[in-house]
Amino acid sequence: MSRVIAPINSSSLDAPMEEQSLSSTTLGHLLKCVGDAQGESPLDHIVEIAPPRSLPFLLAFSHITYTVKKRRRFCLGDEYDSGGRGGDRVGKVILEDICGEARDGEIMAVMGASGSGKSTLIDGLANRMAKGSLKGSITLNGEQLESRLLKVISAYVMQDDLLFPMLTVKETLMFAAEFRLPRTLSKSKKKLRVEALIDQLGLRSAAGTVIGDEGHRGVSGGERRRVSIGMDIIHDPILLFLDEPTSGLDSTSAFMVVKVLKKIAQSGSIVIMSIHQPSYRILEFLDQIIFLSKGRTAYSGPPSALPLFFSDFGRPIPESHNRTEFALDLIKELEISPGGTKTLVEFNKSWQIKMRGDQTKPEFKGGTNLSLKEAITASVSRGKLVSGATNGGGGTNSMVSTFANPFWVEMAVLARRSCTNSRRMPELFGIRLAAVVVTGVILATMFWRLDNSPRGVQERLGFFAFAMSTTFYTCADALPVFLQERYIFLRETAYNAYRRWSYVLAHAVVAIPSLILLSVVFAAITFWAVGLDGSFWFYVLIIVASFWAGSSFVTFLSGVVTHVMLGYTIVVAILAYFLLFSGFFISRDRIPVYWIWFHYMSLVKYPYEGVLHNEFDDPVKCFVRGIQMFDGTPLGMASVAVKTNLLTGLSSSLGVNITANTCVTTGADILRQQGITDLTKWECLWVTIAWGFFFRILFYFSLLLGRKNKRR
Repeated sequence: MSRVIAPINSSSLDAPMEEQSLSSTTLGHLLKCVGDAQGESPLDHIVEIAPPRSLPFLLAFSHITYTVKKRRRFCLGDEYDSGGRGGDRVGKVILEDICGEARDGEIMAVMGASGSGKSTLIDGLANRMAKGSLKGSITLNGEQLESRLLKVISAYVMQDDLLFPMLTVKETLMFAAEFRLPRTLSKSKKKLRVEALIDQLGLRSAAGTVIGDEGHRGVSGGERRRVSIGMDIIHDPILLFLDEPTSGLDSTSAFMVVKVLKKIAQSGSIVIMSIHQPSYRILEFLDQIIFLSKGRTAYSGPPSALPLFFSDFGRPIPESHNRTEFALDLIKELEISPGGTKTLVEFNKSWQIKMRGDQTKPEFKGGTNLSLKEAITASVSRGKLVSGATNGGGGTNSMVSTFANPFWVEMAVLARRSCTNSRRMPELFGIRLAAVVVTGVILATMFWRLDNSPRGVQERLGFFAFAMSTTFYTCADALPVFLQERYIFLRETAYNAYRRWSYVLAHAVVAIPSLILLSVVFAAITFWAVGLDGSFWFYVLIIVASFWAGSSFVTFLSGVVTHVMLGYTIVVAILAYFLLFSGFFISRDRIPVYWIWFHYMSLVKYPYEGVLHNEFDDPVKCFVRGIQMFDGTPLGMASVAVKTNLLTGLSSSLGVNITANTCVTTGADILRQQGITDLTKWECLWVTIAWGFFFRILFYFSLLLGRKNKRR
């Protein structure tokens, strides 16, 4: 719908406007109008006129067929007897020969009973099916839609409201604007756009309210749904697909949602949605409807033609009945009858041919056809802000960029959103900090002021093994973070809101400050209380590296595992294996050759060896002197005099003078006894950090390989 923007008292108001339909202006025009306005409402500058006869966009789909392969169950019945093909794959038809067309300015609704194929058809039109699984033709202005172009000019609103619970309505839409609107648009313009969208969605009273979840009171269900829609229309998409946007809402909320969708359509978009059973008020907003029955078309056309259609079919709609309710009831009645809906499906085909006068090729009615490039150019020029759209030359794909912003802008926005959401749930970090403090206090009091005796050496080894493994175990709480965000991430990246590696980098950057704080707290509690030697700051660095590697490992698992409890089970098991092969329970020299590979893969090995180097690398410091060599043996219970006599005899036998104060074991000897000779402490630090980066890269590939949120 085209519009003239003028002052309210303009003489244009006196012009004749036949069959005018009031609607909301495009947000692009709204921005142009009010960009320089001071202290006036944007809506005071909008005058809407009748739509032109020629419509710039036409989405046509024909012969849409979708079949899923199901493995036939093995049984000893007829299938087995007929050749043992019980394991063969058989096809189940979900959609069969669906045709239709939708124009901008209109709402097309797909209806039918549960299991009729409504959501499948919406997914097919929105390119949410694996390549090659959907048969048929889908064109926009006569041109086949490429996946890259469709991602930029369209939006898909899922049935579930996937939103961050602790962000307000305005913040949620503002972050969406920063993702989807190009960097060339100023911050003030983006804010203005969000404000206009809030008014368009009827969310002004809830703009400062958090979304909420089970534990936090927030907006109502209808408002949540409108926020979900707003996130996806922030860039004025040409195509808008919605999967049952009124599901779970009361009649008033459902009416408000569809009313908003009608305004979106009238701003120049094609709106296609599935809906279960619209009320009479909602039906007035629908321009085209398709009734599906077990994947086949039972009716396709405007709602106003339903009485004529069913009258011709021989089942006229009673005066007092809702047209769609009557149609759905009749279809259900036919589905359970012996002949099914075959007669209705065949009648619809013949009736459609009769109504169109045997027209088989979709055309624009009352105007000249526009190419897709021309239509997009016209749409952008009149104010629709397709992400990154330009008016430059070249092909259709050259008019749109894959992403609206460079990766560093995406990283900054993602990091800011994550920090905002986390800041409003301080209890999550508080619990983790409390766990680290409690663990540190227990270890500090358990291993209080260890001495340098042989027993003290063993206790130091035990402390380091437990402390390093604990840093990894406390990282397990990072597992639910991405699992909770997974579907939000899939929703946002499915239509190129941001790059996947921008998300990975932002995820890592946000995690680092908290890891540093936890490391400093743990090190400060344990270092002096236990009586450790070596560099305190290296001790802090190796703990930071351990937290980093552990957090990266758990983050990678969260990208692979889709269930929290399964993820925790895997994390606990693998970390136990890492500790087993770290070299504490059995030294590297004693590990069987067929398990030595796991020793080098153990994440605990490198920080464990690093802290041992930091503790025992001093070549002067002595840990076993003279008679202390008998500690831990049956001779350890003997008197000092007996031990001294034994040392005297041993000295004469070896030809070396060994007294009660002679140093027989230094820190270097302990490292050799433990088999820790391959790497220096700094090499252990760098390897631990490298493990963290390695798992972040694996996390990226897990997102890349699992990116297709599509049916097969």
